[in-house]
Amino acid sequence: MRQQATANTKIAKIVSFVGCILILALCASVEAQIPGKVYRIGYLSASSVEVDKDRFAYFRRGMQELGYFEGKNLAIEQRYGSGQFDAIPKQLAELIGHRVDVLVVYGESAILAAKNATTTIPIVMTVHPDPVGDGIVASLAHPGGNITGLSDLHTVLAPKRLEILKEVVPSASRIAVFYHAANPTLLRQLKDIQDIAPGFHATVLPVPVKGPDDFDGAFATMKNEHAGALMILGSPLIGMNRRQINELAAKSRLPAIYTLKENVDAGGLMSYGTNFQELWRRAATYVDKILKGAKPADLPVEQPTKFELVINLKAAKQIGLTIPPNVLARADRVIK
Repeated sequence: MRQQATANTKIAKIVSFVGCILILALCASVEAQIPGKVYRIGYLSASSVEVDKDRFAYFRRGMQELGYFEGKNLAIEQRYGSGQFDAIPKQLAELIGHRVDVLVVYGESAILAAKNATTTIPIVMTVHPDPVGDGIVASLAHPGGNITGLSDLHTVLAPKRLEILKEVVPSASRIAVFYHAANPTLLRQLKDIQDIAPGFHATVLPVPVKGPDDFDGAFATMKNEHAGALMILGSPLIGMNRRQINELAAKSRLPAIYTLKENVDAGGLMSYGTNFQELWRRAATYVDKILKGAKPADLPVEQPTKFELVINLKAAKQIGLTIPPNVLARADRVIK
């Protein structure tokens, strides 16, 4: 009987221990779900609602996967600069006035404005090409301050895009680089391209623009300077005007490579870069960690590991270009 009682006591202790573990695990899994608590997220984009809608849908989906639902335990205030960069500080002030728990921000100008506006509200970048180079974070591994998020490695990938472009158009000796003049990150990308261009027997023709009114003149410059191919550096300005840029490139019969597949889906020739929709979904994981108590300073900036080459054969046919088989074979997606 004594042995039986001892055995029962041991079993009871084990059951009690397992029960405690299960309770702790359950508490951890619902840590973000404080009864009655509604978390407020402020979303600020330098781009437009139209350009961001698919990406933002992925962010919302990411939040839902983590247990956050608008109208239940989540409220999201959205603001869009739509290319009017002077309006961003006012929109940012409106979001801060809503006493948001986290700011989610897209676009270098919007990220910099957020950094200058608050040192206390956690900020999650959906994407930034060079957050260390722009002084947004101290380092990728240890951001410091109140900002963290994701990088798309646009700066690092710029030389790779030149390599692909020269494979497609080996005869192009003058490469035009079309970029938003007000974006300092793009100047570093331009320099990287200029540095490696001689190795591809090419020279670079910088073509800066301030806004859509400059586009026609920019393409006229490319024609006058006998550009043989075109690199378009990504930014909110480019994204909001992608169809106009695609049409001008086709009209000029210039083979062009973009940073984002959305430009190719809209009629551009080809792109090489990260999947922005996935970056927006990943941004939700940062928000979740911060709402559960993590500090942005301790959350490393995430870098993508997968890049996509997308080619539009319709666009190639339109300008009389044949894509080499070895390049087509490497494409992740081909639009026919």
